[in-house]
Amino acid sequence: MDTLYIIGFIGALFVGFVLGLIGGGGSILTVPILVYLMGFNPIIATAYSLFIVGSSSLVGTLQKHKKKLVDFKTGLIFSFPSFIAVYLTRRYLVPALPDLFFEWNNFSLTKEVAIMLFFAIIMLLSSISMIRTRKEVEGPHQSQPYYRTFIQGLVIGTVTGLIGAGGGFLYVPALVLWANLPMKKAVGTSLVIITLNSLIGFTGDIQNIDVDWLFLLMFSGLTIIGIIIGGYASKYVSNKSLKRGFGFFTLIMACYIMYMELT
Repeated sequence: MDTLYIIGFIGALFVGFVLGLIGGGGSILTVPILVYLMGFNPIIATAYSLFIVGSSSLVGTLQKHKKKLVDFKTGLIFSFPSFIAVYLTRRYLVPALPDLFFEWNNFSLTKEVAIMLFFAIIMLLSSISMIRTRKEVEGPHQSQPYYRTFIQGLVIGTVTGLIGAGGGFLYVPALVLWANLPMKKAVGTSLVIITLNSLIGFTGDIQNIDVDWLFLLMFSGLTIIGIIIGGYASKYVSNKSLKRGFGFFTLIMACYIMYMELT
């Protein structure tokens, strides 16, 4: 096992630790770790990431449930259109993408490069949401018709299916604004959606790729250990400061991915 693989497995612990510590964000580092440290192509990496994110989010859901911070009914209602979109994206859309989008001078926009660039854009948006200081709005929000929630779930599910990340930074504000959940409960409920979306989406990949189950279970196990440690440590550290710090780290990583893919 070479040095980069060892660093990658340490990264798995770090991903879980961040998830346990701040309740989200860490899973967006899984794909870069798998691609740049462990040498997987982006198609395989995004597939593996769905399983890793799904299994670790399941543990996170159980942790939040013990604290009574999960609304299962709302989570299941919202996850229905999302997991349909994630499954269809992984089963049909990703395999259908052209291997080469276009060539210009010495640059070729391949499927793998396009996915990583799209992933970097999502990381930028995620970093902004973590860095920006927001005041939680008091009072109830007006509920919206379910057909809008259905459409929004399809859109978010498609995005998370393409990049292989949890999408908590998209689901949490959606649950606050559209499902009238307080912020802490929205974070816990988003884990239900992420668990279902990721694991069901991964079943779409099983039919298209050969899975190295030993590696996948080892990486996922380390991530889960990290979540447990992070959940314990979260009692003693400032969530707000850590989230902003991790937001800046994610911003740097997004810029690094763009640099790697465009040069």
